[in-house]
Amino acid sequence: MAEHRFDAVIIGAGPGGYPTGIRLGQLGVKAAVIEKEYWGGVCLNVGCIPSKAVIHAAKTFEKIGHADDLGITVGKPVIDMKKMQAWKGGVVTKMKNGVQQLLKGNKCDMLNGDARFVSAGPDGFRLAVKTASGEDTVIAKNVVIATGSRPMEIPGFKVDQKRIIDSTGALALEEVPKRLIVIGGGYIGLELGTVYAKLGSKVTVVEASGSLLGAMDKDCVAVVAKKLAKLGVEIMLDAKAKGWEDKGDRAVLTVELKDGKSATIDADKILLSVGRRPNSENLGLEAVGVKLDARGYIIADDQLRTNVPNIYAIGDVIGGMMLAHKATKDGEVVAEVIAGHRAAVDVRTIPAVVFTDPEVASAGLTEDEAKAKGLTVKVGKFPFAALGRAVSVHDTDGFAKVILDAKTQEILGVHIVGNGASDLIAEGTLAIEMGAVAQDVNLTVHAHPTLAEAMR
Repeated sequence: MAEHRFDAVIIGAGPGGYPTGIRLGQLGVKAAVIEKEYWGGVCLNVGCIPSKAVIHAAKTFEKIGHADDLGITVGKPVIDMKKMQAWKGGVVTKMKNGVQQLLKGNKCDMLNGDARFVSAGPDGFRLAVKTASGEDTVIAKNVVIATGSRPMEIPGFKVDQKRIIDSTGALALEEVPKRLIVIGGGYIGLELGTVYAKLGSKVTVVEASGSLLGAMDKDCVAVVAKKLAKLGVEIMLDAKAKGWEDKGDRAVLTVELKDGKSATIDADKILLSVGRRPNSENLGLEAVGVKLDARGYIIADDQLRTNVPNIYAIGDVIGGMMLAHKATKDGEVVAEVIAGHRAAVDVRTIPAVVFTDPEVASAGLTEDEAKAKGLTVKVGKFPFAALGRAVSVHDTDGFAKVILDAKTQEILGVHIVGNGASDLIAEGTLAIEMGAVAQDVNLTVHAHPTLAEAMR
């Protein structure tokens, strides 16, 4: 059994953990990242990166099917799922290797194993790290918990990756299911539902609330819903999944409708996508006294400090916006704090992106949120259909929408739906962060022809 000593260790190598290790190395802090399974985290291995790869593949497949519109004659496209999975795997491997090289290049150690707190002492925190060859001891003056989250389940729907799949299973399918039910109309469910609808599945989305995509701008969501309908996706709102039966050749889902009546739907696969929960168990937190809230999230302040001095927590495990870039920001801040610098999470907005087709991206307040705060708002919208760039690339669905304070002209929110929204939101995020007014953006020269002209 080996013993290791560090000034700081990070438990978890996801989009929060590994940037923390990199930054600590840059700041001259002797640090290590401990990871039990995925270097790069869920995001890189079975989340953000592989999902965007299959989303790109599905969009390419769809576009090839409409190439005749551009005067290009091709045969009917055929999807080879095994080959697509191999390509997706190559993308993941390349990115994962990159993470390890960045840690190594910034002199941050990497330990493979499952870590848990054992005790706290005058020389630091003692952790037991279960490895493939036994159990090591790690002693650290500072510990950052960056263990992320996992998909939630609902009663009666145990994920087996056969009939009932989660996002990880959906990204690993080697055959396109003829019929796919998606339970949950949030961003993960709609992204993956869109992929399989394009590849030929008959998709049904079952959402318990009265709307898709929760708090996203309603006008933007309406554009996505229209495209889903065009793809043949059936949307069932105010519908609760109550149970299912395996009929051998199919799964039969029972749904409770708004009027109290029941309906049944047949499917080959049922994708469970109803949210995520924190990975805060089995870490030995009780051994050192770290407090959790009622939902299992670790409680941390704006410097990512828990109630125990020198133990920090970042990313999904502390709740809030459970997004990779939010975790990365947390990681950069906590590294600065540990190194003795003045730093805190002090941002005006964190952008959110949904990689449906068309994409939706949002920063700042929605129109309804601004009005609820008692603000007098002015709303500006510009359709992609009036953009030369959008017309010339044959992708005109969507618009850019800006929410202004009518009195000060300050930009309060930016909401974009359309091709490239995920990239375009950066300008809106910067505008809100710097407290820009409408004239700041309007007087900025935007290149032509580009999609960014919609913001101007």
